[in-house]
Amino acid sequence: MTTSKSTPQRGVKALFLKRKKNVNAAKGRPPAPGERKALRKRIVLSNTNALEVEGMQDFSVESMTDMRLRGQVVGIPGPVVDQLRVVEAFKVSQGWGLVRKPSMLVRKEMVEYGKLFEAMSGENSNKTIQRVLVGEKGSGKSMILLQAMTMAFLKKWVVINIPSAQDLTIGHTAYGPLPSTSPTQYVQKTYISNLLSSISRANAPLLSTLTLSTPPPSLPIPIQPNISLDRFALLGASDPEIAWPIFLALWTELTSPSTPEHPRPPILMGIDDLGHIMKPTAYMSADFKPIHAHNLVLVRWYIDYLSGAKQLPNGGLVLAATSESNHPFVPALKLKLAQLEARQNPTRPALPALTAPFLLATTSSPHADPIPQPDPFTNYDEHVMSCFADERIEVQRIKGLSREEARGLMEYWGKSGLLRQTVSEGLVGEKWTISGGGVVGELERGCLRMRI
Repeated sequence: MTTSKSTPQRGVKALFLKRKKNVNAAKGRPPAPGERKALRKRIVLSNTNALEVEGMQDFSVESMTDMRLRGQVVGIPGPVVDQLRVVEAFKVSQGWGLVRKPSMLVRKEMVEYGKLFEAMSGENSNKTIQRVLVGEKGSGKSMILLQAMTMAFLKKWVVINIPSAQDLTIGHTAYGPLPSTSPTQYVQKTYISNLLSSISRANAPLLSTLTLSTPPPSLPIPIQPNISLDRFALLGASDPEIAWPIFLALWTELTSPSTPEHPRPPILMGIDDLGHIMKPTAYMSADFKPIHAHNLVLVRWYIDYLSGAKQLPNGGLVLAATSESNHPFVPALKLKLAQLEARQNPTRPALPALTAPFLLATTSSPHADPIPQPDPFTNYDEHVMSCFADERIEVQRIKGLSREEARGLMEYWGKSGLLRQTVSEGLVGEKWTISGGGVVGELERGCLRMRI
């Protein structure tokens, strides 16, 4: 009796070798460079399945200071939406893809910013305000920054925005030392080139009407004398090698004194995720030591105006937003912001004990808030401590929505077909309480994203 070769005999060990499958063949085409990042940062601003809200008006210059709109949702005008998209003001986590068109809630802070822009566009046009937005996660700090940029575009201001400070420090863009600087400063040519492109495209309706007052003498390329500022910025956007000199020349033009022949508008300088530029970066020097973020020329340029070391001659707003969902541990930043907030808000409830028991009161009033003092056992970054030494820097805490504002937002969701419950006082009170007192991010999660 013969046995098959594939069937082993009883009591005989056999070894079966299987051919390995081609694992790579089943995966298909690998993603192209930058494809996954583009998909991760993709912003959808319209949902065609959502209902169109009847009677919703667009936000305008006339309605900036209208207190009657508080608690209502207004639409963002189409041209401003394109400008906000260019400066990357929209965030993936803000839920823009849920509604029919980009819109925003008129809350108390938004009306206050409208009055601020109205005042700075008048007699106090040469005033510079430095402000840092703080608040818990989901309170709407990035949304306040977006609303400020919306008002700046409507008021014909120049808007320069760094959408995420983290992109400047994590080592994902080319960098190099800047000659003749001590201590050595480092320039990120590619990032500055992209920034010039966004400045030119977002502010094109305004910059196209402004021309060079005097051609810069030290540029590496010849410049047409009467070139418009938007075309001038595009020269640096097209060639990273000359991006930094073009940026400096453009900034010199924008901050030159305004004259009837060459008017210069106010400027809004915005940045998000502030904590990332208050620490050493992932870049290395020639000695293989981490480069501090303040030694990057673009960061240094922004910090000079945020700290008050330099002022905007034609007025403007330097606005920075912190992040609680993506922030590094920077003890100096936390301490200085707490000190500034405690000095500016003496009637606010007591601050948490950041450095207990080293909290000492700097005033004799028994009802005054204690001013946080440095912990002697903690090392504080001198770059950050000197940056916030000016007490004129304002710290604005973004809190939750009021019940009326929460009701207006929930009614808007109901009209859009997103909230299928009847918006009653009981439902508003329940959702407002569960969301931690109207924290807008938690309110959206509880009403739209969580299905129980």
